[in-house]
Amino acid sequence: MLNVLGVVVAFVVIILLINKKFNFGVSLILGSLILGIFSLQTIELVDIPKAFIEASIYSFNDQQIVTETIELVFLLMLIYILAKCMQETEAIKKLIDSLRTFFSKGGTLGVIPAVYGLMPVPGGALFSAPMISEEGKKYLLKKNQKNFLNVWFRHIWFPIYPISSAMILICSEKFSNINIYHLILVNIPAFIASIIIGIIYLKKFIKKASIQQTKSEKNYTGLIYLLPPIVPLFFYGVLQFFDLPQIRSFLIGVVFSIIFLYFLIKISFKEYIQIIKKSITWKLALAIFGIMIFREMFDVSKANILIADMIGRLPFPALLIIIVIPLLLGLLTGYNLGAIALSYFLVEPFFSFTGINIIGLTSIIFISSLVGYLISPIHLCNVLSSEYLKTDTTRMYKMYIPAAISLLIIQTSIVILVSTL
Repeated sequence: MLNVLGVVVAFVVIILLINKKFNFGVSLILGSLILGIFSLQTIELVDIPKAFIEASIYSFNDQQIVTETIELVFLLMLIYILAKCMQETEAIKKLIDSLRTFFSKGGTLGVIPAVYGLMPVPGGALFSAPMISEEGKKYLLKKNQKNFLNVWFRHIWFPIYPISSAMILICSEKFSNINIYHLILVNIPAFIASIIIGIIYLKKFIKKASIQQTKSEKNYTGLIYLLPPIVPLFFYGVLQFFDLPQIRSFLIGVVFSIIFLYFLIKISFKEYIQIIKKSITWKLALAIFGIMIFREMFDVSKANILIADMIGRLPFPALLIIIVIPLLLGLLTGYNLGAIALSYFLVEPFFSFTGINIIGLTSIIFISSLVGYLISPIHLCNVLSSEYLKTDTTRMYKMYIPAAISLLIIQTSIVILVSTL
């Protein structure tokens, strides 16, 4: 039971440190140490450094070096470099100017992160953060409002996006074993609800902006700058045919995008290299390592199993348990895929008590884990977007939590309603 207490203490410490503007990656590493120390009744002391190593570079089970975390570190650093290059070269400004002629009344504040949301890569909100920062100034938006719109609209595709790893996993043979497009069909209400909720908040935010909207002629010239962030999707699609890992596929794509951007803009090679050098940040590397280490320590401590078991013993309806466990694990891990992987088998014994078919239950698990993941303080998009916009995740919670919970209630209600017909 001490390991469960360790989770609580670790999260409290992490959130307090973040609020004090302490480095996020270091905060998570300290939280991991706290969790490890509280778990010494169930693990050995040597398991703590082993968890750190397992999360970073070496698998003791397979006895080989693993590069996933390092590749993710480089990927996120390169995404940041691409985002900064687009900002410093005014490619972002030109793109916004073109998009603005197609979408009036602040529509670009939703469209920009939604377009980048088509790239299913951890921390992808970093792509759109610079543009949301610039466009948000025009509408006098606060930092937390820009942060909310950036993260929320980025994730509107998740309920219906067939190439997301979380959706592929939950529909696979060892999980629900259903057709992925059946899940997408059932998740359409969640997708529509996400858009509507986002638009409601968007209109509320820009309501007080004292600007004059004028009908302008369509400007197509800046749309060319949509290509650099979209190019990695092309690489993803092609390289998957060669069984290249997802992160590596995107890594190659982003490198190409940085090179491609240079040929789209009018700037000297020396200036471009200087921009790239200035864009390198080790804060992102620490953040990735911190998240992976905390996730590994959470798994090693077995706190996830105890928490789920504790909830399962409570006198709650089966359906509530099926909703709460994925949501809680999504919140604790900040990882939609991980939340599904950890929670599915824990809630599966409760399926027969709900009267809902497997597709509906799969939808509920998927959306509840997504909601937990969305509002998690260690969700990478929350971290990177907050860091770029110079705010913190907790400042947008008064908007974020009601929006996310509303999404879950709407989707669950529709699934229950349809199952009773």
